[in-house]
Amino acid sequence: MGKLPEKFPEYSIMYKTLSKQIKALENIKEKAQEKEAKEINLKIQNYQSELLKIKKMFPDDFFDEEN
Repeated sequence: MGKLPEKFPEYSIMYKTLSKQIKALENIKEKAQEKEAKEINLKIQNYQSELLKIKKMFPDDFFDEEN
């Protein structure tokens, strides 16, 4: 396995938390009105960009998505 970042536990927890939040927002977005859905979509995009930043700090395949 490749080298883990210095603050490995915090980033790992943050990744899982953001992933759960994105799933929750996607469920809410389905039921929201158009204006609210746009705002929720912006939040989801921001969270996804943070996930990408965290993912790049870790070795490849560290966060295997098991759906």
